[in-house]
Amino acid sequence: MGLIQAVAGSIGGTLADQWKDFYTVPDGLPATAAMFAAVPRGTNAGRGSNTKGSSNIISNGSKIVVPEGYGLLLFQDGAATGFVAEPGAYEWRSDDLNSKSIFAGDNLVDSLIKQSWERFKFGGQPGSQQAAFFVSLKELPDNRFGTQSEIYWEDGFLGTQVGAVTRGSYTLKIVDPILFVKNFVPASYLQSGQVFDFTDMDNAAASQLFNEVVGSLAPAFSIYTNDPGKNNRITKLQQDSVGFAKSLSAAVEDAYQWKSDRGLVIAKTAIVSIEYDANTKELLKTVQRADALAGARGNSNLQASVAAGIQSAGEKGGAAGLVGVGMATGMLGVGGGLQQPVAPAADDPIAKLKKAKEMLDLGLITQADYDAAKSKALGL
Repeated sequence: MGLIQAVAGSIGGTLADQWKDFYTVPDGLPATAAMFAAVPRGTNAGRGSNTKGSSNIISNGSKIVVPEGYGLLLFQDGAATGFVAEPGAYEWRSDDLNSKSIFAGDNLVDSLIKQSWERFKFGGQPGSQQAAFFVSLKELPDNRFGTQSEIYWEDGFLGTQVGAVTRGSYTLKIVDPILFVKNFVPASYLQSGQVFDFTDMDNAAASQLFNEVVGSLAPAFSIYTNDPGKNNRITKLQQDSVGFAKSLSAAVEDAYQWKSDRGLVIAKTAIVSIEYDANTKELLKTVQRADALAGARGNSNLQASVAAGIQSAGEKGGAAGLVGVGMATGMLGVGGGLQQPVAPAADDPIAKLKKAKEMLDLGLITQADYDAAKSKALGL
């Protein structure tokens, strides 16, 4: 009990005329702010605003406006007395039988949040005074990560251990505000009303997240590249922000229980740079060459190689050299796959003419080249 919903959704001018004073989100918040105290606001009949104080203590009759993208948490003696994730206007009435404790909305209420509420809610009848805090439900940007030296992982596609130095950023999302505030935010922020910002260099809790992400990068790379259903390659990492974010979120959840213990998930990532070690670079070059010899690209590369061979043979040995090139290319199938060489007898003119005719039919030599090779093979 405690909260009564006055208006759901957007707040219009009529309500502003009725509510001259209410509590809401403070002005000028950075996009990276995760949790902060509610502040009282004078509405001036809905035309303008004026922050009148910093106290976040509400009492019976206090009005609260919850904007889109934010959740409201009310506390008494360190226990949760109210939770709101539906945007709208609310009034705190601890003695009203029609009041409720939780307005979570269809998009946010899941088994995890319900369990959190039952675990941390106030056990008795809430008093008339409550501490009010807002938690951002938006993606929180500009969280950085980076490694000073190579990290290594077993790569399923390359079939060996690979290493790299990398740096980038990720966005965080608070999916369970109750868990986040109760299990992760230091008590000093609840006592002082200070803004909890993940990008604050003096925020020890945020620094802990940085260290945990860096420690999870190697497992995240391994998850991404070893998924047999995706056949992902490390060269795709910088173009797949959502896919790698899922891998990184899974890695930090497995090691540090971000979602189940703290109500946090990694929503998106952006890898700014990734520098592979020398051995990995050589492996990637080999893969690129193998890719270049596969499928249609293999045919193109084969034809280019034959053309270069024809030019070289023409410079060194004329038409006879062309026949030699044709015999060499017989070791390759049409698609570029290696075949067992079939070497005709060195002085067999029929074999030479047959190979020259195959090259003519493939368009690799001209009629004039074929005629010259024919004359040489027959001793004419």
